[in-house]
Amino acid sequence: MGRSRTVHVRRVYEAPAQTDGARVLVDRIWPRGMTKDKAHLDEWCKQVAPSTELRKWYSHDPERFAEFSRRYRTELKDPEHADALTHLRDLAKDGPLTLLTATKQPEISEAEVLAEMLRS
Repeated sequence: MGRSRTVHVRRVYEAPAQTDGARVLVDRIWPRGMTKDKAHLDEWCKQVAPSTELRKWYSHDPERFAEFSRRYRTELKDPEHADALTHLRDLAKDGPLTLLTATKQPEISEAEVLAEMLRS
């Protein structure tokens, strides 16, 4: 069993924190009104984001989060998603990692699902 990794989840609209480490946007769509300079990103890993179909079905409905999480974890097993997830795991091994999302409720977002997976 490996050591727990430091993985944060934050809104991309929040100011960066000194403890963020690598900052990676995990949304498929670029955040509205956000410039690349203001985002302070190290990278944009849209390959790990949920499919458009899953994202639209979910629509950030809190009552659908458990099912969204289950479906998203299944999507993460396909080759493109799996490669992107492995890349995030590698980043998390190197130090703190902050997964960024534009959603108003990051605690029920794909970033939170990813963070849970990366911490274990």
